[in-house]
Formats: sequence, C-alpha cells, structure tokens
Amino acid sequence: MKKIFIAFIMVVATIGNTFAYQVLSTKEIGKDDARNQNVIVKCTTDTGKMSEEVCSLRRYVKCTGKDKKTNCNSWQPWRDLRDTTNSYFDWKSAASACCKKKGLR
Repeated sequence: MKKIFIAFIMVVATIGNTFAYQVLSTKEIGKDDARNQNVIVKCTTDTGKMSEEVCSLRRYVKCTGKDKKTNCNSWQPWRDLRDTTNSYFDWKSAASACCKKKGLR
C-alpha cells in the first residue's frame, strides 16, 4: 500500500509540472545552401483548454557545396521567433518555455 501511495504522489507531482501544447504545424523549408525547421504550437490554459496563444519556433542550418556533396554545419539551437534571446536544445523545451512566458502551459 505504501508503494502505491508513493507512486500516486509521483504521478500527481509529474502532472502538476508538465506543460501541454498542441502542435499546429511542422515543416522544413529550403535546400542546397540553407534549411529551416519550423514548429508552431498552441498553448493550453491551466484548466487544460486550448488557448489562442501560439509559439513559433525555428532552427536553421547553413550548407555549402554542390550536388550530392553538400556539407552542412550542425543545426543551430531552437529559438522562439518572438523572443530570440534564449536558445533551446530541442523544440519541446522551447515550446514549454514559450508557453510558460505567456502564463500558460
């Protein structure tokens, strides 16, 4: 019984700290010399309803070369297009931070 209670507390704590968002679109644009990856997410409210607030996230890579021997540097970090001061390792952490800045999750 004690193990079940501890597991229940862990689940509740995890749910309380999670961020929820809905992915509206993902796309990669460009080729040859440069590429962009874009993700747009819609944030949720504290009650779990979808908000009208969206976060636009982007990262890019620059490529050089021709034909099949194109060399690309590594992908740049993800950034929120409305606030580019911070960079993120993955788009999910960027989406969570963006929604949190808006007072949402």
